[in-house]
Amino acid sequence: MERKMQGLVLTPEQLKARRQRNIAIGLAIGCVALLFYAVTIAKLGPGVLNRPL
Repeated sequence: MERKMQGLVLTPEQLKARRQRNIAIGLAIGCVALLFYAVTIAKLGPGVLNRPL
């Protein structure tokens, strides 16, 4: 008794919408990361780049 599970089958329009949604979420996360980075550098000041490693 073999039972195949087909799962959810998306239409091409749904696949396209999901891809666009994923791209938008990725861009939003990237923008937030850049914003946090910029705010961190701004709060630490320019001296943060002159520190010895």
